[in-house]
Amino acid sequence: MAEKQKGTAPHHNRWVVGITGASGSIYGIRLAEELLKRDKEVHLVVTEAGWRVLKEEMGWQASKRPQMLQDRFGEFVVNGRLVYHPNSDIGASIASGSFRVSGMVVAPCSMGTLSSIAHGISDDLMTRAADVMLKERRRLLLVPRETPLHAIHLENMLTLARLGVTILPAMPAFYYKPQSMDEMINFLVGKVLDSMDVEHDLYRRWGDEQYGLETPDHHR
Repeated sequence: MAEKQKGTAPHHNRWVVGITGASGSIYGIRLAEELLKRDKEVHLVVTEAGWRVLKEEMGWQASKRPQMLQDRFGEFVVNGRLVYHPNSDIGASIASGSFRVSGMVVAPCSMGTLSSIAHGISDDLMTRAADVMLKERRRLLLVPRETPLHAIHLENMLTLARLGVTILPAMPAFYYKPQSMDEMINFLVGKVLDSMDVEHDLYRRWGDEQYGLETPDHHR
């Protein structure tokens, strides 16, 4: 797998997806899959803690990273649409503002990573890539997954929100009556795609006539 290849898609079809050590690694994996299905190029970076959670939640073996990615993403790895960057590779393409991308999503985002981004600490590829999004005024979306939250967590989120970062907590909805874990995952990933302005049909929208829903007055 060519970890250092620069990618070939136009920058408006190119996204960075980060996975950290917070619970909910499937969010980042599913997001990458949905972007690839929509002809986007995905640059994936996973922290060491993120690999640990992938093992615990999805049975991935960190010692066989190329094989795990190949098994999950198949042809997208072979044709270079899924580009994996080790988190230690601070010289990777996505560490430079001259490498143009539409933006970056960290899903899930740990409180440690969120704190580093909020305070301008960029000592690995994940946080450096996020710092690039901020300095280049590109989209940055964070999907924090932690509960309960203390004041420092909340202040860090507020700091980033004031900089234009989209804070999209992993909060499921129930108005569409999800019947499976998969539907709940798709809802969250769909909300992320909405914030990225990427079209999808992953969840039922409130008011969709096909579901017989009417928009209540307080939603108008």
